[in-house]
Amino acid sequence: MSWFESLILGLVQGLTEFLPISSSAHLRLTAAFAGWEDPGAAFTAITQIGTEAAVLIYFRKDIAKIVSTWFRSLYTKSMRGEQDAKMGWLVIVGSIPIGVLGLLFKDQIEGPFRDLRLTATTLIVMGVVLGVADRLAARDEEGGRHRAVRERKTLRELGVRDGLIFGLCQAMALVPGVSRSGATISGGLLMGFTREAAARYSFLLAIPAVLASGGLELKHIGEGPVSWGQTIFATVIAFAVGYAVIAWFMKFITTKSFMPFVIYRILLGILLFVLVSMGVLSPHAAESAG
Repeated sequence: MSWFESLILGLVQGLTEFLPISSSAHLRLTAAFAGWEDPGAAFTAITQIGTEAAVLIYFRKDIAKIVSTWFRSLYTKSMRGEQDAKMGWLVIVGSIPIGVLGLLFKDQIEGPFRDLRLTATTLIVMGVVLGVADRLAARDEEGGRHRAVRERKTLRELGVRDGLIFGLCQAMALVPGVSRSGATISGGLLMGFTREAAARYSFLLAIPAVLASGGLELKHIGEGPVSWGQTIFATVIAFAVGYAVIAWFMKFITTKSFMPFVIYRILLGILLFVLVSMGVLSPHAAESAG
């Protein structure tokens, strides 16, 4: 991998990680369209640490309160009912599905799941799911001629069952094209949570999963076409761009619909199917030999 490739892939990672359009799919597609080797699952997992560092900084006050309160609640019984202590447990509970499924399907994630036909399918299907979830949320918020405005749930109403469902949605993002934020936000909207609540929990939930995944993949850097230098460079770029994107996205979702992302996902999926069916792209284009 050249330094130019690592720059572009770092930009792509930073731009797409927090948007509901799948960063892993866009890294894969960028390499395929440019005629580069697939950077691989290890490169993807480690550059995600960069964007996750942006989450840690952006939500630093929330995270500090959650971690502090959770730790103190372990030995101070009176603190166990506090919201931040509960949130600490809910992040742990919600992280279980992706941890278990990630280990069970590790070989598939690094191989068959990277087929561009599967990526196209997940882009379209999850785009439709996000569109339906967004429309239901808008209907609750706006009401209608024969419907009263319906109040949606906040994170204070998040329970263990909700956390596990969020976690299962997050685990779907092990398949490129699904999108971690897209799947978890869609799940949250379908469960009746506000856009902001679903997005905030989605970003908090991603922290242990991304850090663990990146940590496990560290030993694989250098085995394929990607070296340590280019990976670190791409990770730094992803952090800087990702911080700007998350700040914008959290403001965007308070007033705007997800429909632009829905349309983009569906059109990109259709384009990908057309290119593969016409032989312009191989389903395994840009896959690394390793």
